[in-house]
Amino acid sequence: MAISAEVFEANQSMLWGLCYRMTGNAADADELVQETFMRAIERPPARLDEPLKPWLIRVAINLSRDLLRKRKRSRYVGEWLPSPVPTQEIEPLPSYEPSAPDEDSPVWRYEMLESVSFAFLLALEVLTPTARAVLLLRDVFDYSTVETARALDITEANVKVHLHRARKALQGYNKERLAARANLGDLTRKALEKFLLFMKTRNVEGLEKLLTEDAVSFSDGGGDVYAALNPIRGRRNVLRLLFGLAKKGANILDYSFMTLNGLPALLIKVRYEGEHLAPRFKAGLAKRYTLHCEVDSEGRIQKLFSVLAPKKLTAI
Repeated sequence: MAISAEVFEANQSMLWGLCYRMTGNAADADELVQETFMRAIERPPARLDEPLKPWLIRVAINLSRDLLRKRKRSRYVGEWLPSPVPTQEIEPLPSYEPSAPDEDSPVWRYEMLESVSFAFLLALEVLTPTARAVLLLRDVFDYSTVETARALDITEANVKVHLHRARKALQGYNKERLAARANLGDLTRKALEKFLLFMKTRNVEGLEKLLTEDAVSFSDGGGDVYAALNPIRGRRNVLRLLFGLAKKGANILDYSFMTLNGLPALLIKVRYEGEHLAPRFKAGLAKRYTLHCEVDSEGRIQKLFSVLAPKKLTAI
C-alpha cells in the first residue's frame, strides 16, 4: 500500500499530538508516528474502502501503549519529566470524528492546550497505559464510549471502568488545576524573570521571597548528564542546590523565553568556568536545558522543573 503525500500531511500532525500526549516524549512521538505509517504500508487495513484515519489512530495508540508498558518495566535514572515542546506546533483539535453526544460526554474536561502541560502530563504518569489512553480519548479528544472501545479494541464496559479509575486517580490534579487561572501565563513569566535576575545578582533575599516555603525542584538528566536523582524539597534546600551549582562554576551564558507546553519557560545555555573541574566531570554536565515553573496565585514559585537530558530536548 502506498501512502500519498496528502494522506501523510493530513494525519501526521494529529497522530503526533496523540502520541505525544500518550508518552510525554517528543522523540518517542516521532518514532511512533513513523512506525504507524510503516505499518500502513507493510500491513494495511483489510478494508481499503473505509477511511484510513481511524485505523491510523488505532495503530498509533496501541503502539503508544506498548511503549508505555516497556517504559514502566525499565528503570528510569532519576526523575522523569516530559520533554518540552513549543506549544504553537500543537494542533488544536486532532479528533477525527464529531464530538460525542452530550449524554455520553457531557463535559469537555481538559482543553487541548492544558493536555500538553507539564502538570497534566505528570499527572497522567500514575495511570496504566490503557487508562491513560481511555482518559485522553474520552476527556481530551471527546470520543464517545463506543469510539473509544473500538479504537482500543476493548469492551464498552471496560472503557467505563478504566475511565472511572482514571478520573478518580486525577482528583488531586483537578483540585490544584492551573488552567483555571486566567493570568497564569503572566504570573509564570514574571516569576521566571525575577528568578533570572536574582540568580544573576546572587540575591538570596529576593529568591527567598520568590520561592514558597515548600518549594520543590525536579531535574531530569535521563542518566546522560548530571542531575539531582530525587526531588529537592523545601525552600532552604532548593536555594542550597541553586547556589551550590553556581559555586561549581555554572554560569548562564545565554537564555531565551519560549512558550513550551502552554506556558512561558526558559531555554538556558550554560557555561562552566573554573579549572578545578575535571574534563571527565565537565563532559557529564548539561550544556543547555529548559526551566519551567509552577506558581501560586501570588506568583511565587512552588515547583521548578529542569529538563537537562539531551534526548528530551529534540523538539527545542
